[in-house]
Amino acid sequence: MLVIAYLLGSIPSGVWIGKLFYGKDIRQYGSGNMGTTNTFRVLGKKAGLIVLLLDMLKGTLAACQPYLFHVSINVLIIGCAAVLGHVFPLFAHFKGGKAVATSAGILLAYNPGFFLVAWAIFLITLYLSSMVSIASMVGMTLITILSLFFHDSILTTIALVLTIFVFYRHKGNLKRIREGNENLVPFGLYYWHHHPKK
Repeated sequence: MLVIAYLLGSIPSGVWIGKLFYGKDIRQYGSGNMGTTNTFRVLGKKAGLIVLLLDMLKGTLAACQPYLFHVSINVLIIGCAAVLGHVFPLFAHFKGGKAVATSAGILLAYNPGFFLVAWAIFLITLYLSSMVSIASMVGMTLITILSLFFHDSILTTIALVLTIFVFYRHKGNLKRIREGNENLVPFGLYYWHHHPKK
């Protein structure tokens, strides 16, 4: 199951969608990342939404294996292999994305209600900040804190590890945020404040 999860996570959705339908390798454009955000930026909303769903699905399918095979093992543990595959993909020279969407997919398999809470936090933070990077890091941090109320040590431990990992993967974004030149999505309070409508 760990091997299958890793291979599922290794599917470079953004790269394959870009090459097959747009004739572009998104790693050569924008931030150079193969994840959802750069796909939105380079290929547009339709491609970005498809890649978002595919990257989430990788995590969900990987984490659902214990249910499918009737094996008594925590789905979060299996799902982490998909995150590893997404970040270090076998099919993309081990240079992958930041694992936020895939982590969300794992949470969907584990606890759909908590998944909806996570998405609400992400969308609200994105609306306020106009930055996917901040929404991702704030979302992961708050999810880790909220996990304490579930009294589930495995959930809290894995959430904490993934949060630290997501912050590490966003170190370039953190530098740009400090310098005031982080990429903004074209909506939200921060964007509208800096780009007032004429």
